[in-house]
Amino acid sequence: MSTPPIALVTGATQGIGRAIAERLAADGYLVGVNGPAETPEMAEVVQLVDGFPVPADISDPDAVTAAVTGIEEQRGPIAVLVCNAAYMSMATVVDHDPDDWWKVVDTNLTGTFHTIQSVLPGMRRLGGGRIVIIASEWGVTGWSRATAYAASKAGLIALTKTLGRELAPENIVVNAVAPGVIDTPQLEVDADDEGVSLSEMHSRYAADIPVRRIGRPDEIADTVAFLVAARLGALIGQTIQINGGSTRCRV
Repeated sequence: MSTPPIALVTGATQGIGRAIAERLAADGYLVGVNGPAETPEMAEVVQLVDGFPVPADISDPDAVTAAVTGIEEQRGPIAVLVCNAAYMSMATVVDHDPDDWWKVVDTNLTGTFHTIQSVLPGMRRLGGGRIVIIASEWGVTGWSRATAYAASKAGLIALTKTLGRELAPENIVVNAVAPGVIDTPQLEVDADDEGVSLSEMHSRYAADIPVRRIGRPDEIADTVAFLVAARLGALIGQTIQINGGSTRCRV
């Protein structure tokens, strides 16, 4: 019996990451479920997808390298990497604590950079691979009081374009997804910042979206599954926007 290809999904213990892990497992991948530490939530997802745990703080380069090395030694090279791990906080630009600013950037942007660096030798041994970076609509449009988050996500879009060009000759295909407002626990940060209930936050966002609802994690997971398909070898360095029509522009 052939061994299933390995997929690593960072930030996979809830929300979008969990949905992606479920979809890739359904598509036949052996999924590594990443989170900062082993938790009951991680164990639940691992059991659900019949995968394996990958506890590592994505903002820590040494932890990322050790995690990827461990996967390769025990299971083999990673064929699909989905960089979804993220941290967000809200503050005005003049009030944003510098340490917190760098926590956002080091998790979202630099952490993605280190994770990709770590998996590339294995993908090269395989003769190719697929990398999907989860950016954000706010990386396209910006957002008030989310300067660090929006800047880090804009950086991911630029990283996608650059790595798409750089790695395509090696059959390593890099693309991104820029979700709009999605029904995940992250919206609690937005609600707390606005001083409203989570349901009210949902309603406010939905009112500004042409389809009149916020997105679902499974819609992002479906897009990721589309991007990792082998037949899409010419779709390179693109950012697919899934936002219900709220942002309509080229990135």
